[in-house]
Amino acid sequence: MTSETDVVVIGAGAAGLAARARLRAAGVPFEIIEAAPMAGGRAATDTTTLGVPFDLGCHWLHDARDNPFTALADAHGFRVGRGAVPRRRLLLGDRFSTDAEKDAADAEVDAVFDAIYAAGRAGRDISAAEVISERGAGRYDVLARHWLELMSAAGPADISAVDFALYRDTDDNWPVLDGYGALVLAVAGDLKVTLGCPVRRIDRRGRRLSIETERGAIACRAVVVTVSTAVIAAGRLAFDPALPPDVAEAFAALPLGFAEKVALLFDRDVFGVPDRIGLDAVDPSRPQRAGASAMLRPGGAPAALVHVAGPEAQAMAGEGPDALADFALGVLASAFGEDVRRHVVRRLTTDWAGMPFIGGAYSCALPGKAHLRAKLHEPFDPRIVFAGEALGGPAFSTCHGAHISGIAAAETALAQLEQAA
Repeated sequence: MTSETDVVVIGAGAAGLAARARLRAAGVPFEIIEAAPMAGGRAATDTTTLGVPFDLGCHWLHDARDNPFTALADAHGFRVGRGAVPRRRLLLGDRFSTDAEKDAADAEVDAVFDAIYAAGRAGRDISAAEVISERGAGRYDVLARHWLELMSAAGPADISAVDFALYRDTDDNWPVLDGYGALVLAVAGDLKVTLGCPVRRIDRRGRRLSIETERGAIACRAVVVTVSTAVIAAGRLAFDPALPPDVAEAFAALPLGFAEKVALLFDRDVFGVPDRIGLDAVDPSRPQRAGASAMLRPGGAPAALVHVAGPEAQAMAGEGPDALADFALGVLASAFGEDVRRHVVRRLTTDWAGMPFIGGAYSCALPGKAHLRAKLHEPFDPRIVFAGEALGGPAFSTCHGAHISGIAAAETALAQLEQAA
């Protein structure tokens, strides 16, 4: 590691890798440092557990027609699941819904979301839970809550209606069949990243910044900080002098929620359904029970990917390392019979919330705090630029939002170098 350079990029997730590409194209000296032993951050593809690629983190090309990774996937030969999404099946407790129940549930979810959007666009920075309460109880509120938790990784009481309405939501959500994490690394190309090297402090007292790592300090003229909001809010990356109170408040106002995946491999096809069928499971008789969404037979494998999110799932995870996997398997047993339990040969549960250099899923503004997301874009020290999914504009909480923010941050850093020359 050099002791002096022009720009340091902290974090080699989607934002950091995008900043790295822009800085490399500009031909300026820079270093990119990653705390984890591998690059990619929350973009990570597993190819061994199920025998087919699946994503531990981001998976969907949200807003796919305008998502820059859609064209990049084509350019790098990655398969994308374009076209109509198969109809999802709905499990209500221990039975599948009728078509009429499924239609009614979908309509109620849409109505709840429309009410939250309306409140947010009217500038009412209240919680999604308050909007639901104002609207009145519905038969399928439990499904609406589940989808809110999947989208925001937070419970309705912790979701700002204004922030929720700022997100650019379209029906163009396409899966990267060969793995979004693998795509992010393929786009990055030849990696020259210093791995396993946490940055402990950014000393901004001198003419040059000092980036203090476990392997020594690097002096630089500008830094692009792409670590998660949770890392900064928890003080795992410190600043000297400290961040201004309003900036520190903004990081705390955008916590990373809880969203994890359970991958289950079976020794045979236990479902009897076509590839990549979706399943949503809620129990209206137990509204405080966590919901689950599953992708069955990913890549044609005899497997399931079960996605759980929100405070109920987080509480369950606190019961022990096997709790989420046992819950996921129980959902599948309710849908396809207890015999599925005998055929499990391998399982894996993600732990984004427990990773000290990430600390959760993706950002969601707390009620009354939506305006603070923009605060992270305002320079308090022109040499320090933030990037990451929390700064993805209307694409916040997504991989492509992080990518776009990384490019913008690099441009800002380059402009700072020119001004200081």
